[in-house]
Amino acid sequence: MGRHPRRDLLAGLTVAIVALPLALGFGISSGLGAQAGLATAVVAGALAAFFGGSALQVSGPTGAMTVVLVPIMHAHGVPGVLTVGVLAGLLLVALALARAGRYMALVPAPVVEGFTLGIACVIGLQQVPAALGVPAPEGDKVLAVAWQAVLDFAARPNWTALAMAVAVAAVMLAGARRWPAVPFSLLAVAAATLVAELAGLPVARIDALPAGLPAPSLAFLDPAELGSLIAPAVAVAALAALESLLSAAVADGMSVSHRHDPDRELLGQGLANLVAPLFGGVPATGAIARTAVNVRSGASSRLASLAHAAILAVIVYAAAGLVARIPLAALAGVLLATAVRMVEAGSLRAMARATRADAVVLALTALATLALDLVAAVILGLVTAGALALRAIAGNVRLDAVPLRPDLPGDHSDEEHALLAEHIVAYRLDGPLFFAAAHRFLLELSGIADVSVVILRMSRITTIDASGALVLGDAITRLERRGITVYVSGIRDGHHRPLHALGVIARLDEAGQVFATTPEAISAARARLRSEGVLPPGNDRQMSG
Repeated sequence: MGRHPRRDLLAGLTVAIVALPLALGFGISSGLGAQAGLATAVVAGALAAFFGGSALQVSGPTGAMTVVLVPIMHAHGVPGVLTVGVLAGLLLVALALARAGRYMALVPAPVVEGFTLGIACVIGLQQVPAALGVPAPEGDKVLAVAWQAVLDFAARPNWTALAMAVAVAAVMLAGARRWPAVPFSLLAVAAATLVAELAGLPVARIDALPAGLPAPSLAFLDPAELGSLIAPAVAVAALAALESLLSAAVADGMSVSHRHDPDRELLGQGLANLVAPLFGGVPATGAIARTAVNVRSGASSRLASLAHAAILAVIVYAAAGLVARIPLAALAGVLLATAVRMVEAGSLRAMARATRADAVVLALTALATLALDLVAAVILGLVTAGALALRAIAGNVRLDAVPLRPDLPGDHSDEEHALLAEHIVAYRLDGPLFFAAAHRFLLELSGIADVSVVILRMSRITTIDASGALVLGDAITRLERRGITVYVSGIRDGHHRPLHALGVIARLDEAGQVFATTPEAISAARARLRSEGVLPPGNDRQMSG
């Protein structure tokens, strides 16, 4: 942190200016109030910066976490949200100790894009009541709440609040496009607050913001409620892990040589979420937008993130009275603009055009995020992506007939070639033979007809599981019931275990019908046909290949 202190301190100041209205807005949206958002930004921001695995990450309250917290707040109140934060912190520490951070890289890109799009829609809908200047209707379904707010606005329009929210959002979006380094969110909020004060506009304000942080306390913990809060805590921990590691990966991509430690990042987020609720803070995650501002502002070490937390702490203790005068409609405008900026239209178009499967996963994840909850949406997206991937992989397994003439010695007659082609057929199995491909494979192999001997060449099977082995055994049994002799060649070393464990080739092995190479199997098949009188007697040469 001593290499470029001036640059890091300036970056921290820039991030703090951007983070202030976001912390206030997300705290209010969560239902715990503006002071909860500020406490999270200060406490969680400092702890995650010091103990986390990314030197460039900025942590605090985020829109995605707010989406998860709203239904918890409705069901369990403030003590429930704070308890969930502590439990989620414990789970994150456990994930860090289990070294689970590396597995977050396995989340497919369409799931992440759909997740982000859904979150942006939810955040935007959450701001409708404040932007329209009406009291927030009861309920935790954002679509229903937003629609009721529109109906309330239609009955009693508040054009002042709507104009303020639209103006703040427009200034942020237009200004950021032309001068991305300027903190238009703070400038727009400050201007809106000044106009509201000077003109005496009838708009709701934050109000009642205490100066400083409360003394740390565990008084909110209720042992009787712990059982009912485990499931919400798992959801919060999963979201914190996913969003924080995604944000850290974004920081890596924006920097030249920085790389984060995913397990240490989980540890830092876990400790931050353990401590922040003691000061009345909401669960926190790594914040992609603030992290991006930090990197673009020249941050090179943890000093920038620590400075951001320290500057916000000064504001909490020294300027709480000024902050309390900010209109809620102005903060709604900030979050509306943030939701719009979360959506990368170009990335969405590219993802939707990539493959039909990617488009399906993206759309399904986004809709599930909007209609269900974030963790359920991610799980649904992962399951769908996995199913479509298995379908694509299963489509790669092939059963190809292999001509036998190149393997024959050159002194056989044309009649023998014809007889051999009629009575012996070799099939090469190509690709993975597993549960997703097994049924199609069974149908293809069982359809073989009008031959005496089938040779299965297995050297190109990439993987085989129990389902694939059982289907292979079933297909061999069906062929044998029709009087067709089956020979097997080229079994890889790693594939012997499932085949033998399930008794698929034990009987063939005992009968001498399993061979290391295909030429050996062809020689054995030819000898069998000669012994049965199908082929004329003759000399059998050793073949190569």
